[in-house]
Amino acid sequence: VRTGGVRGGAGMIDGQGWFFWALSSAVFAALTAIFAKVGIRGVDSDLATLVRTVIIVAVLAAFLGLTGKWSNPFVLPGRTWLFLGLSALATGASWVCYFRALQLGEASKVAPVDKLSLVLVAIFAFTFLGERPASREWFGIALVATGVVVLALKR
Repeated sequence: VRTGGVRGGAGMIDGQGWFFWALSSAVFAALTAIFAKVGIRGVDSDLATLVRTVIIVAVLAAFLGLTGKWSNPFVLPGRTWLFLGLSALATGASWVCYFRALQLGEASKVAPVDKLSLVLVAIFAFTFLGERPASREWFGIALVATGVVVLALKR
């Protein structure tokens, strides 16, 4: 009988393993803002984005090799390449904008505005993927949007 909670080392919370990984993503995203803010002092933000990207590629390549997960990417379907390519372009544009914003603004203001992306994800998922959040979820999304506006307003 499963009683919920964390189990199996994979972070299964009430049978929803995604939560562990999403929470971990949030922690690392928060650290990204702090480390980046310190790292871009006196450095062009676009160059800093390139350096970070090169490091990410090296770490991911090593991770795939060490875990035996490497496979030939050239056998992936064209549709996969198209959408992963579009995702990569969007990620790159996001990183360039994020680093520029961090260079110009305070991390405690930039990061919350950046998280407006989760409101946009909900809207885009509704529009393009047919996802239908419940009323309670839309309320939470509206709260996030409101929080972004409050944090972005000048004091």
